[in-house]
Amino acid sequence: MALTAADVVVPLSGYARRLHAVAGPRHHVASPLGAWLLLALCAPASQGETRESLNGVLGCDSADAAELAAGLLAAPHPVVPAAAGVWHRNTTSETLARWLSGLPPQVETGPLTTQAALDDWARRHTFDLIERFPINIDPSVYLVIATALATRVSWERPFDLAPAIALGSTSPWAAELSQVLRTPEGPEHEQFVAATQAAGDVAVHAALARRGLLVASVAADPDVPAGDVLAAAYELAPALVAGGSVARRSLFDLPLGDGPLWAISERTAPIKSGAPREERCTAVLPAWTARSELGLTDPSLGFAAAAHALAPGDPWQAKQAAMARYSRTGFEAAAVTGMAVALAMRVPRTGLVRTAELRFGHPYAVVAVTVDSPDRRAPGPWHGLPVFSAWVADPEDAGEA
Repeated sequence: MALTAADVVVPLSGYARRLHAVAGPRHHVASPLGAWLLLALCAPASQGETRESLNGVLGCDSADAAELAAGLLAAPHPVVPAAAGVWHRNTTSETLARWLSGLPPQVETGPLTTQAALDDWARRHTFDLIERFPINIDPSVYLVIATALATRVSWERPFDLAPAIALGSTSPWAAELSQVLRTPEGPEHEQFVAATQAAGDVAVHAALARRGLLVASVAADPDVPAGDVLAAAYELAPALVAGGSVARRSLFDLPLGDGPLWAISERTAPIKSGAPREERCTAVLPAWTARSELGLTDPSLGFAAAAHALAPGDPWQAKQAAMARYSRTGFEAAAVTGMAVALAMRVPRTGLVRTAELRFGHPYAVVAVTVDSPDRRAPGPWHGLPVFSAWVADPEDAGEA
């Protein structure tokens, strides 16, 4: 049976952890999916121990991964255009020729020409967000494989603006910034406290963008390692889209007062639900922009195995260029991964209301997940699939644009 997006979330989460670990706790953005797709396209060329190695990296059988990659490229999500390309010259290897003939029809193929042509391909498939192909091509290179993913969306409801001090007195960013983002009322922004296996109790904010993208921000205690916070984000974001289990914490089970992740207060006020008590959350978080170029040579990322499957013994290089921007009005992100081988009213009544303002005032994780349109009868191949993720450690002032 063919893999679905739901089947690949866990393997992709494991791959994301390895990829983000290579970048470390510095401010960065990446597309683990973009790298995973490139490996999945290469996988049919592998045999024996190399195939077993790729199975382990992909988290599933190579043939299933290749089939899923072909399906995703054949039916791209409306807000996440996806592309793949293979360019070559002087190809005489039987292995390469057989692999090239079996590539999905959606993969662009042709002769390897110039650096300018690859740069143009990167721009065309990323709304000009990635201006240069991540690998410099010299005359010794005879094979280039690439994937590209991009999105540019507006929030269903833009954020409000707030003074940076709303991040809390313990936040190192409160003194560095002047304005941050505050969530408006309405179902387009969801915020809550959740219990996670990877990072303990975390603050969660999820913003819905028009036409099908949900961007989840997840902050844990400052002492929790970045990898564990990203793992929690990969646990939560797909679950919010696909209806999976999310362990939401009641504010009435948490202590009142200020902390690094939230400030919880209590008062008597009109409540909308008719229940004797009610919980409310808002969130404040910074705007941010990230541009990253990641080397993909670490053996745990699988590109060494992919290169060995296609061209045993030949030198190779692999990189990913990525960018993302999170603002008051929307979200945009893009990534090009390349490998080169060389020779919701009732009458108000009063009750106890507990309110939390969740504070994203220190480094935190972000994961963007694709969402099908509400009128789709059955989930498509992209529904609930994480496409971009980031570790936010270098915020910027929130403005109108």
